[in-house]
Amino acid sequence: MKILGIDPGYAILGYGVLEKVGNRFRPLTYGSLTTDRDMPMPQRLEVLYNGLREIIEEQRPDVASIEQLYFNNNAKTAINVGQARGVAILACVKGGLEIAEYTPLQIKQALVGNGRAEKKQVQFMVKTILNLKEVPKPDDTADALAAAICHGHAAGTRDRMKEIEKRIRQGL
Repeated sequence: MKILGIDPGYAILGYGVLEKVGNRFRPLTYGSLTTDRDMPMPQRLEVLYNGLREIIEEQRPDVASIEQLYFNNNAKTAINVGQARGVAILACVKGGLEIAEYTPLQIKQALVGNGRAEKKQVQFMVKTILNLKEVPKPDDTADALAAAICHGHAAGTRDRMKEIEKRIRQGL
């Protein structure tokens, strides 16, 4: 399974594509899409959309794992991040991807085992799980990879549950 992880943002949008085989993850590509602060918002969104579409066309992931919006005290920032998140979802849908959404708490829980984990703990686990020499930068990239890993763990659990349900129905 190929998973595209996305950490939405309008100034920096982190992305990472992982291949999951069995219980192992292999990073295929990761980085960030950036927009210039002086660009009008519609053009910033277009840059993000086009960049994600290009990644999707090149990598051909099966699913996108997108971090849900965490609302902070700045409503304007939250609205702009929400717009970037919407554009990211649209790019994935147009690319034929299934969409999975996870809260920051779920992502931290999946990687560290603690939904209240510090950012540095999550980054360390991304580095460790993917066997990287250093933590991916910027933070948005590491967050996108964390979202992809989270989905990989969740998908494995869902697959095991389906198999158990199938065996129960068959009386095994």
